[in-house]
Amino acid sequence: MTADTPRKRVVIAGGGTAGWLAAAAFAKHLIPLVDVTLVESDEIGTVGVGESTIPTVRSFHDFLGIDEREFLRATQASFKLGIRFEDWAKLGDRYFHAFGSVGRSVFVADFQHFWLEARRHGFGGDYGDYSLELQAATAGKFATGPDSPLAYAYHLDATAYARFLRGLAEPAGVKRVEGRIEQVEQDPLSGDIRALVLASGARIEGDLFVDCTGFRALLIEQTLETGFDDWSHWLAMDSAFAVQTESAGPIVPYTRAIAHTAGWRWRIPLQHRVGNGFVFSSEFMSPDEARAQLLDALDGAPLFDPRLLRFKTGARRRMWNRNCVALGLAGGFIEPLESTSIHLIMIALLRLIRNFPFGEGSEALAARFNEQSRREWEHVRDFIILHYKATARDDSAFWRRSGAMAIPDSLAERIALFREGALAYQDQDDLFRIDSWVEVLMGQGIAPKSHHHLPRMLPPEELRKALGDLKQGIAHGLAGMPSHADFIRSYAAAPLPEAA
Repeated sequence: MTADTPRKRVVIAGGGTAGWLAAAAFAKHLIPLVDVTLVESDEIGTVGVGESTIPTVRSFHDFLGIDEREFLRATQASFKLGIRFEDWAKLGDRYFHAFGSVGRSVFVADFQHFWLEARRHGFGGDYGDYSLELQAATAGKFATGPDSPLAYAYHLDATAYARFLRGLAEPAGVKRVEGRIEQVEQDPLSGDIRALVLASGARIEGDLFVDCTGFRALLIEQTLETGFDDWSHWLAMDSAFAVQTESAGPIVPYTRAIAHTAGWRWRIPLQHRVGNGFVFSSEFMSPDEARAQLLDALDGAPLFDPRLLRFKTGARRRMWNRNCVALGLAGGFIEPLESTSIHLIMIALLRLIRNFPFGEGSEALAARFNEQSRREWEHVRDFIILHYKATARDDSAFWRRSGAMAIPDSLAERIALFREGALAYQDQDDLFRIDSWVEVLMGQGIAPKSHHHLPRMLPPEELRKALGDLKQGIAHGLAGMPSHADFIRSYAAAPLPEAA
């Protein structure tokens, strides 16, 4: 770019987690190559249910140069080693989807084949015995640093997170404009978005617009009419109540996902409060019943009245349409069961920065962006559907329909491969690792009929010793590990929140 080439003007419509993540990323990696303006209105609230993350968040924070301790204090964050699923495969059942690797795999055969061979001989214990993250979570322990191999993510306060990101973006050159967007101007010839017109009459012109207006999708859908693929025939959840409560009990290093008769509820412990939610299908449960069940299940006193959120599961047919890129809820929504919402924002930002349209045309860049986004979203969709399809629950109409529903061919293939021969895989654009697929497939009750025979080359006693060594290594790692609460206090304790 020469000195006389005008800089691209990037306009971010909307704040919240999506908007300020975009602003912080552009500030770190594109300013001064581009000018960045973020438009948001204090009158418009944010959804703020994405309080649980997955380990990819740490790589993105490194990408932004974020200091972990500052982030933890600012967002009252705690650590997360995985998700404990309760009552999903059947009532009274529990399993853990842990981060990190389980056991030790070889090039030809993944660890589940060795574990299944051990089980064939009558030993081996539980699959989770070979996950350091699961064992640490169960024991309520945590540590990070050069000597700790734990894979982890965070539980965070979404509102505080957006405020923290704003504190990074504005000093680095992002301009924030306060105001409600009243009109979106389009070029009469190209159809591209030309400017945002605010209630004050101000016009914010731009070359690239990033839609972070949430479920309204003001730019990508209301203006550009991009289209939406509805996935609610697979994922019937369309409503959720969210509420924060006072802390009650220890700060456990994992999310709880507890199934009920028409969906599930979450429990996310932060340093000084707990995030609670109740996700349900309005076809099978009324809002009044859902709200009552949520309040009855709370451990601590609620800090405000539960907020009702309405949504539709699905995705835009194109995340990048003309000169507009949709992020977060504007691009679509896959329910929060596996904490993927913030990740999908981050990976889209990485892709956009990598393929930023500095030139005049962007058709090829947009096509590539959309192709990768579509595959990624569909893979996440399939993983979530698995939790509902693979169940033995028949205690309610919701679960009976879930277990009987037709599923995408892509998921049916994965289930068949695992059921026939314990095979799981991770493609290039897959978010979830082989370990994740195995944990959830088995946790949901899908038992392989066979497995790879490579482990049979090991004499049973040699296999027993190898598994014993793995368990011993995990026990050694846990022995000197502090409790999760003690580690947070010594590492990055957040100040107590101000009284309302």
